[in-house]
Amino acid sequence: MGSVKDLEVIKKPTIESMGVGRFHFSDRYSVFDWGEMPDHIDCKGAALCLMGAYCFERLEEKGIRTHYRGLVNARGQVIRFDDLDEPTNIMEINLVNIYRPKAYVNCGKLKYDYSVYTPTLRNYLLPLEIIYRNGLPEGSSIFKRLEQGLITLKDLGLECMPKPGERLPRPIFDVSTKLEESDRYVSWEEAKRIAGLTDQEVEEIKDLLLRVNETITGIAERAGLVNEDGKIELAFDPERRLMVVDVVGTLDECRFTYMGMHVSKEVARIYYRRTDWAKEVEAAKKEARERGIENWRTLVKTPPPNLEPRLKTLISQMYMAAANEMTGRRFFDTPKLEEILKDLQETISTLK
Repeated sequence: MGSVKDLEVIKKPTIESMGVGRFHFSDRYSVFDWGEMPDHIDCKGAALCLMGAYCFERLEEKGIRTHYRGLVNARGQVIRFDDLDEPTNIMEINLVNIYRPKAYVNCGKLKYDYSVYTPTLRNYLLPLEIIYRNGLPEGSSIFKRLEQGLITLKDLGLECMPKPGERLPRPIFDVSTKLEESDRYVSWEEAKRIAGLTDQEVEEIKDLLLRVNETITGIAERAGLVNEDGKIELAFDPERRLMVVDVVGTLDECRFTYMGMHVSKEVARIYYRRTDWAKEVEAAKKEARERGIENWRTLVKTPPPNLEPRLKTLISQMYMAAANEMTGRRFFDTPKLEEILKDLQETISTLK
């Protein structure tokens, strides 16, 4: 079970062959790497499942390899998106092996041993999240990293300090860890080393990321959305060919905006950033890094609060409307996305 979706293993992968599994997308949500939050957002799981399936099928049309097998309908049949006649929250996928880096403490600092990953390993999940950035909306982690000196303008290919809401002349490609206790941004050189990649494979990953970015941008434009940034996960198949895995193009994997308004999980993050709980989470992560503590959540004493009821309803409607308008099919009976976003903006502005 994950924080937002559950995995049903039908056939386990082996060293030489992929397995088969099914994602059961839930109505749970997570922010700040916390895990399951106290509320459930109605129909979120089905909306994400439909958006993800639609995006996977568009990627495959462009010759991009993925682990997607199809959607599972109410009769248990595995079908394509166009053959679906009602929403589902179940997606069938191919499975690869997951090798977790071993955590250890060195000089009081938490470190990870990635020696299991080599250029000859096959059929495995890369321990990375690969990120594209087309713009820098308010809330982008880039601003905090620049402020803290963790990244430079030169690293980003920029000549002057960006402002929130700025569009970039060309996409920025970023990379972070995937299987550590907290995601950690790394350089491409470190990403290459820890994931067991060759120079050529790093370039293939960047090319693949650009093609995925372009595809999702086009799908988002159908709903009048701007694709600000997003992330993908990758794996090597048994022939060590790259393929896109997990899920892509949804409101949880991407940060979309509409006339400057967030249309993504960022809406929930905005609400929680104003809480004492979020401040405690940030302090706990910092303390855990400094003291070599693997599970930073044990340092957080305040439980996360519930979403404000009206906000929770609007977030649910946002997910459903986005699924309708990005896929071009009306699976959910909900107002237009434009109307929902206006209500969301007014609601957020009145919350303390």
